[in-house]
Amino acid sequence: MLFETMVKDGYEQVVFCHDKESGLKAIIAIHDTTLGPALGGCRMWPYASEEEALNDVLRLSRGMTYKNAAAGLNIGGGKTVIIGDPRKDKSEALFRALGRYVESLNGRYIIAEDVGTTEEDMNHMYMETDFVTGSTAGEGSSGNPSPKTALGIYYAMKRTAKEVFGSDSLTSKKIAVQGVGNVSYTLCELLNEEGAELIVTDINEEAIQRAVTNLNATAVGIDEIYDVEADIFAPCALGAILNDDTIPRLKVKAVCGSSNNQLLDIEKHGKMLQERGILYAPDYIVNSGGVINVADELSGYNETRAVNKVKEIYTQIGKVFDIAKEQNIVPAIAADHLAEQRIDQLKHVRSNFLKTEHSSISRRGK
Repeated sequence: MLFETMVKDGYEQVVFCHDKESGLKAIIAIHDTTLGPALGGCRMWPYASEEEALNDVLRLSRGMTYKNAAAGLNIGGGKTVIIGDPRKDKSEALFRALGRYVESLNGRYIIAEDVGTTEEDMNHMYMETDFVTGSTAGEGSSGNPSPKTALGIYYAMKRTAKEVFGSDSLTSKKIAVQGVGNVSYTLCELLNEEGAELIVTDINEEAIQRAVTNLNATAVGIDEIYDVEADIFAPCALGAILNDDTIPRLKVKAVCGSSNNQLLDIEKHGKMLQERGILYAPDYIVNSGGVINVADELSGYNETRAVNKVKEIYTQIGKVFDIAKEQNIVPAIAADHLAEQRIDQLKHVRSNFLKTEHSSISRRGK
């Protein structure tokens, strides 16, 4: 069954990692390396089963291929999941063991921070491998990618606003934000600076209170966020929240947020939004600022260059909207077409191996 899935969806490699002493149980999935070495985060989660973990890492790694391709990066897609509770199962030994597995792939996969992992965890892996981004331990590292992810969402939202309202100004726009964690709080700070009106919700009362106190946001209940009258809805928490039940309740003109896999069914619910006159900004374009930032480490990190690249999300979202109109398809499908076209074109360019000084990329530009 696993090989059938790999053949069907184009996966290259799946690595099961176990270390008895540290308790490590992890899976690394490399989806596609047409554009370059696979890069993707390490998620630590108390999965209910090994099958659930496998399904998640496959889905996420494939998503990284599309995200990286659409962002114009010369990297492929991969992902790691660790089966465990990040609140109680972490240890230096566990992450150093994982770092050794990453090292054994000899640069085919480069790991980064994701849900349940931190800069400190990246630092521990860096002790065993150079093929890690987002650490604070090494020269040329960029640290926590959250601020750059937020910056990318901000520019995606401005381009979405331009498409809907004719201007990219967010001043006086009402933005309903679902979830105000690290990334989305930084986004809210940027929106507040521009004069947007914020309406927020979160399962964490302290996170809500911080936004209310510091950013003059209005708080609403978890379920009430779908009924708020606003200009833009920004899902920044769970996936699959745009579905048969929630879409009819929305009173907004656009959806633009950081959550992964916001549409329960890409085609069906993409069309539902379109039929209601709600423009959807595809999530993996919107939230690509973090991976754009850490990918810059592969050339020796330069923050100015990385920030300028993150700002190009504004242009990429515009391309997606243009494709959607030209081909009469929903933006989510248009984003896939943008990514697939780039991969397909470069498959032919890279079909014959030619060794150059760029053939193997060192994360630190060595």
